[in-house]
Amino acid sequence: MSDVPPAPRRRFDLGVLGNLLVVLALAALALGLSQWQAEPLRWSFPGRGRLWAAGAVVALYVGFVAAIAVSRAQRARARALPAISAQQRGDWLVAFASQTGFAEQLARRSYDALRSAGLRANLAVLGSLDAAQLAQYPRVLFIVSTTGEGDAPDSAAGFARRAMAQTGELAATRYGVLALGDREYAEYCAFGHRLDHWLRHSGAQPLFDLVEVDNGDPGALRHWQHHLGLLAGRTDLPDWSAPEYRPWRLRERLLSNPGSVGGPVFRLGLVPADGAALDWHAGDIAEIGPRNSAADVAQWLATLGLDGAEIVRHEDVQEPLSALLARSRLPDPNAMQGQSAQAVADALKLLSHREYSIASVPADGSLQLLVRQMRHDDGRYGYGSGWLTHHAAVGAAIDLRIRSNPSFHAPSDARPLLLIGNGTGLAGLRALLKTRIAAGHTRNWLLFGERNAACDLHYRDELDAWQAAGAIERVDYAFSRDGATRTYVQDVLRAHLDAVRDWIAQGAAVYVCGSLEGMAPGVEAVLHEAVGVDALETMAADGRYRRDVY
Repeated sequence: MSDVPPAPRRRFDLGVLGNLLVVLALAALALGLSQWQAEPLRWSFPGRGRLWAAGAVVALYVGFVAAIAVSRAQRARARALPAISAQQRGDWLVAFASQTGFAEQLARRSYDALRSAGLRANLAVLGSLDAAQLAQYPRVLFIVSTTGEGDAPDSAAGFARRAMAQTGELAATRYGVLALGDREYAEYCAFGHRLDHWLRHSGAQPLFDLVEVDNGDPGALRHWQHHLGLLAGRTDLPDWSAPEYRPWRLRERLLSNPGSVGGPVFRLGLVPADGAALDWHAGDIAEIGPRNSAADVAQWLATLGLDGAEIVRHEDVQEPLSALLARSRLPDPNAMQGQSAQAVADALKLLSHREYSIASVPADGSLQLLVRQMRHDDGRYGYGSGWLTHHAAVGAAIDLRIRSNPSFHAPSDARPLLLIGNGTGLAGLRALLKTRIAAGHTRNWLLFGERNAACDLHYRDELDAWQAAGAIERVDYAFSRDGATRTYVQDVLRAHLDAVRDWIAQGAAVYVCGSLEGMAPGVEAVLHEAVGVDALETMAADGRYRRDVY
């Protein structure tokens, strides 16, 4: 099997063929009309002036045709995919299946993002590949659209017919799928889901859950880019489309785990700065616009001798340079030496958004988050967590947008619910529990893992009260640092496998929130033991298995 897709065969240019047919038709028309000529045809010299005019017209026409040819060649070179050779094959592959060109555009952006992060990546049309070629890549990102009645795009029809007709051997491959579709059609994102199903049955492991994009939804695309940044180790990648933030105010900040051996975790409460009504559903996501600390901005300005109060223009908005720097990646000062304030503003790129599961419901009176403070190896705070847990003072303005996440909304009926998570994933589970309890649905089983029982059981009093009141039917904890051997939430789940089967047999839904690495795949492996791969996929298709993992 060749390491690279075969080069496409050159086809005759239909445009050239069309032009030849037009010329022949005109010649035939001229010959036909000549038969009506009453007198014999004869040549008459047109004169020097007319010859020059005719020559000029021909020259203009030739130049026009040449310009079009050059333009087409340039566009073709720009659209040509980077060549893939066996010697230069990357560790990542971005494969796309596009009907209108949108999937290709997103694939190129994803490919550029990986390359800009220093990763070795390739870009290819899905239809030019087969399962054996996919298996040569440890990481593959698929960006695919759906056409017709849930069909693959034309360019991927052959792949769907050949490769997806049988199970592949992709156990060493990890992947992500971005599925494009339109909810107005019954077969919404159908090909993306079919591809995901085939990949799982071929042994491939998902890097994260499939991301659906409804009619180009910018929020869903930012969620994809959020995953992309984490995978590339570049959380500073600029957003493809910046969220339309609203101003909120940080009302409270409390340390949730004093004395913990892990990173500090904070409970945050935010309210709209304009007093607007609170409106979201349990399971929704808060998109936060991070900022640099005032001290970092001041030091950067001092290094260059610039006045932060100077007004600059950025994206048709006038504001002080210091305010723009607070929302932007601070470039290397050496690269900005001698630049004016406006030149600096023109070169700035805004910090990308951060995503957090909402831990509360509107009835609580505030939007609550559970955020672990992150530090880089050099001691710097993470952009998002550092802003929320350290740099922003209580009362400070916070840029925030709520992104609807219907794939993690609570069930509307009283079916049993297993809620499984770890760490700050308890935030999303807490909001779901609040929604269930308010509706009088008490068949809830919480399985949660953290480091130490003494320090890391967030919302301890609330959880104890719910359990004592019967609002939570069952609670099982896993504290990995408390015993002689480390026990994680997936281990506790496996220890209660019979009970898990019983709950699922009674129609229970399973919701998982927390770490994508370790916890989420570990929990899924146990669920496979409990009900099998096919049954779990059926549960996911029916909305009974849902995840918010990161």
